[in-house]
Amino acid sequence: MAKKDYTKWDRKDLIKEIEQLRKRKKYGLVWEDKPENVVEQCKTELPVLEEVKSKEIITDTDKPVNLLIEGDNYHALSVLNYTHKGKIDVIYIDPPYNTGARDWKYNNDYVDGEDPYRHTKWISFMAHRLRISKNVLSPSGIICVTIDDYEMPRLWLLMEEIFGDYNFLGNVAIRINPGGRKSKRKIAAQHEYALFFSKTKTTSISKIPMDPSKKSHSYKQDKNGNWYEERNLRKEGADSLAKEGAKRFYPIYYDPKTGKISTKEKLDKKILPIDTKGQKRIWRRSEDVIDQMYENGDLIVKETKYGTQIYFKFTGGLKGETPKSFWEDKKYSASEHGTQILDNILGEREKFNFPKSPHATADCIQAASEKKDAIILDFFAGSGTTGQAVLELNKKDKGNRRFILCTNNELNGEEKKLREKGLSEEEIQSHGICQAVTYPRIKKVIEGYSSVKGLPANLKYYKTDFVPADPTDKNKIALTEKATEMLCVKEDTFEEVKSTKQYKIFRNKKRYTGIVFDHQAIGNFKKEIAKIDGKFSLYIFSLGDDTFDEEFEDMKKRVKLSPIPEAILRVYRRIFK
Repeated sequence: MAKKDYTKWDRKDLIKEIEQLRKRKKYGLVWEDKPENVVEQCKTELPVLEEVKSKEIITDTDKPVNLLIEGDNYHALSVLNYTHKGKIDVIYIDPPYNTGARDWKYNNDYVDGEDPYRHTKWISFMAHRLRISKNVLSPSGIICVTIDDYEMPRLWLLMEEIFGDYNFLGNVAIRINPGGRKSKRKIAAQHEYALFFSKTKTTSISKIPMDPSKKSHSYKQDKNGNWYEERNLRKEGADSLAKEGAKRFYPIYYDPKTGKISTKEKLDKKILPIDTKGQKRIWRRSEDVIDQMYENGDLIVKETKYGTQIYFKFTGGLKGETPKSFWEDKKYSASEHGTQILDNILGEREKFNFPKSPHATADCIQAASEKKDAIILDFFAGSGTTGQAVLELNKKDKGNRRFILCTNNELNGEEKKLREKGLSEEEIQSHGICQAVTYPRIKKVIEGYSSVKGLPANLKYYKTDFVPADPTDKNKIALTEKATEMLCVKEDTFEEVKSTKQYKIFRNKKRYTGIVFDHQAIGNFKKEIAKIDGKFSLYIFSLGDDTFDEEFEDMKKRVKLSPIPEAILRVYRRIFK
């Protein structure tokens, strides 16, 4: 290759060349991007949400609302880029593993092991979704992706490219198949992987609760079933030596006959925090709490070769510990705790291949966020394991986590057989994954099934729909008319207060959302909200980008204004460019 003669270039040419060199990939994953129909579709049609009211489940109005979106996950993610930008705490996904067994489609055709572009298609498919999913993660958010050996090397490089290698938080091997996957030529794989990446450098993996019986420490149970570890009340370590006048160097008194312990009453034995070498140290707790610890049964006295020692019941280690890189508990088995659980909920009549164990999903979620009000997104929801895991976590620790599940309604090649039976299109769709597996599973988990009690929760069901992308006035009006559900989802306000042709009002327990479709109705709308005590997020239709600040000058302290559909179009222009 001939060398470039930079001496003949002017300053602009040099700057342009430097920028090109900076953009050049230095290392990483290289692939031939394969156009995808659902991505190309967004150049001519814009995705919106349409609620299926008949599938709504409301069991407790004090609990948050969970979402199930039926449709291609690229379209669902596009909508969430507007409604949930920077709001998601955890993304947990279990994408197609691309085993070559025709387990997923690209451009409406199943990809098998003979496809020469099998890996390229999978990388393109994942890249499109991972890139726009990053936008919905909060600054402290974490994404966890499960995968096996078929695409692990490529996924890791892809996630490094999108999220940054400096945001890699770890890789867990989870033993999901204790018997091992049978193979003629290969090692029998027992495990799959969970890759964790953060959005920013400031985020860390969270501690997760551990089964005390599985811990390496010597944990015991009291008569009430509570787990604890005995630890010496005398502090050890460099900072434990008693200095002159140390407040935590004081006597504790003990009566061997009655077992009583006191700092106030001088009993038979006087115990000081002196170690086996005769050094004065300090107690771990201050004097004012010792008597209360005795009353609570948290202190234990033992006679040892070093004399009388006082121990306390330590439960701090049970609050959680940093996850290790290998998870082998039986509860992670996909057959015992994945397939069997799903069969118990739905019956064996509805088959779904390789559902995850909710226990594995729950632990991945907890490793990604310790927040009890976290929002968890799964845009490869499949059978709905993530929804069940979230609800069970809430029951366990009285949390208020919310889930957003996205899945298509794929029929797994059954369309032809169903049509031959003479079924209507609506009946055929009822056999798809979302309608026949995901939704029924979540519904039964919420309402209960067989002898299993329900886990009260609320659910809204949406389908993706479309409006023309060409930004004509007519299409802007159509987008605004279709945007109601998106705005309710964005503001988390689902209870309808007022609905007219010109405007609508929704609420939750904290705030209101107003949507004005005709700016000429602003006067009537203002009269209506003047009767309401509360703050408003107000969306007003405008062919341009007008916010109508002057009209709401007298209400600016309680009304936040946004133009529609321009605010939505700005998001779509960015991701569909």
